[in-house]
Amino acid sequence: MSWIDRHRRLPVFVALAALAAVSASAGSEQPKIVPVALSQQSPGQQPSAPAPAAQSQPAAAAAPAAAPLPPITPEQLGDTMMAHQRYQAAIEAYKKGPRDSATLWNKMGIAYQMMLNMDEARRCYEKSLKLDAKNAIVLNNLGTIYDSLKEYPSAERMYRKALKYDPKSALIYKNLGTNLLTQHKYKKGWEYYKEALTYDPDVFAQSSSPRVENPASVEDRGAMNYYMAKGCIRAGMKDQAIEYLRMALNEGFTSPKKIMADSEFAGLRGIPAFEQLMASQSAQ
Repeated sequence: MSWIDRHRRLPVFVALAALAAVSASAGSEQPKIVPVALSQQSPGQQPSAPAPAAQSQPAAAAAPAAAPLPPITPEQLGDTMMAHQRYQAAIEAYKKGPRDSATLWNKMGIAYQMMLNMDEARRCYEKSLKLDAKNAIVLNNLGTIYDSLKEYPSAERMYRKALKYDPKSALIYKNLGTNLLTQHKYKKGWEYYKEALTYDPDVFAQSSSPRVENPASVEDRGAMNYYMAKGCIRAGMKDQAIEYLRMALNEGFTSPKKIMADSEFAGLRGIPAFEQLMASQSAQ
């Protein structure tokens, strides 16, 4: 997933498994951006002069001079800095852009969030929403801020509001599901995970995007991993499901007996990695 996608939809806790998914985006989490295609010249450098025509050629046959390249905009420069994870440089570039751009405020929020500056990230998202109050992307991103601050009801409210404007967003459904799992509303959280899968079967795929530390407790992470494993099974990603089960077991949320009794995981039986996991955990 490109950073451009991720900047649109930052996943819960910023690419919890995908911002993502900075990354959507975007990640999950969280919520990657494709670097802007730049010329080989440095900003402000003049284009190289065209090679002179051979003397034997008439002057009229000389190749036309290359048109000068347009200057790089602050947003393009900021996007390039984000692609190289130079978040402070990206912020400085975005600040030079138009102050009435909801998109730039959102991108600044993502950069601050990747630097773990949640107060500034929230301020930027709120500025963006003042300019575009119905932007599901920014509402989702603001939800991830509340989740990272453990203000789970506020985060849930943001995700539900975002779904009003983008009712088919797999990432927002996934973020809402994770939020509900964190609130120990396991049945409701699983329902939203299943809804996410109907819109994007790959929504539970692992992401290589940058991520912010998950602030949930060990028990909460265990629950998330257990239901993420269920989501992966439904998406046909058995290897990922086994890894999520391994984490859920290590975090003490479940047991081999419970897993073997759950019909959702019947399709894993006979797979060597799954059988080895169950045997090793049962022996402890």
